[in-house]
Amino acid sequence: MGLGASFVSLVGGTKMFAALSSGAAMDTANQIFQAAVIAEDLATTFYYNGLVGSVITNANLAGPGGTATSGTGNVPNVDYLRAALNQEIEHANLLRTVGNFGSSYTADPFQTFYFAPATFTNINTFIATLSALENAFIGAYLNAIREFASLASKSNENGVADGPFGGPYSAAQLEWFAEVAASIMGVECEHRVLGPVILNANQPNNLYFESTDGLTSVYHGNNSAVAALTPFLSQQNGTTGFSLGAAVNGASTVGLASTGSYPAY
Repeated sequence: MGLGASFVSLVGGTKMFAALSSGAAMDTANQIFQAAVIAEDLATTFYYNGLVGSVITNANLAGPGGTATSGTGNVPNVDYLRAALNQEIEHANLLRTVGNFGSSYTADPFQTFYFAPATFTNINTFIATLSALENAFIGAYLNAIREFASLASKSNENGVADGPFGGPYSAAQLEWFAEVAASIMGVECEHRVLGPVILNANQPNNLYFESTDGLTSVYHGNNSAVAALTPFLSQQNGTTGFSLGAAVNGASTVGLASTGSYPAY
């Protein structure tokens, strides 16, 4: 208890914990999954259009006249993006399964995502958008880990048994979801670093600790992940819509396979 009191004093006491609980206290497991599916679909659309847009011909990527699968530029940099595309699709597939949202992306809440036109034509705009998105994704999964842990504690108190995908979930299932969220977050951290690598940044791995990026919840609240992604979910002044379906269906031609699987339950 003494250590706990010292920690509360150190990090700002009740003010910090009140901020963490706002919005998060209302999030359900399936709402966390739904928000994560939206984020992964957004990322899928982003990486695909980076691979097929004119930005791919930048010298730091495929080079002049190059494509996602051929070029004279920096092929390893292109492969970072090709692998990221398939990784985001696999994440979304898993999240749909555990949330019992159906097996196809066609039932997902958003089928179009909106970006500034320069996103896929200018390398600096592309990498800046990549960094902004990945930081938000990392923050979302950090919040998800904490929220799943909190939900597991409540589920354990109520003695909920293992349920089907879609819920209700037992404490053990919710603990596993926290582990899965951590495993996905680790890959998003890799993406955050590899973006600046493409621009030859001196220190792309520049953080002691990953950040919540100002997010305090996943689904509910003004500081939620859903709120952070809202600008990409509807048309803003000067933005253009890009199809999720085109990205998912086109991934087979430009994506790059990775290895490994999510943690076993």
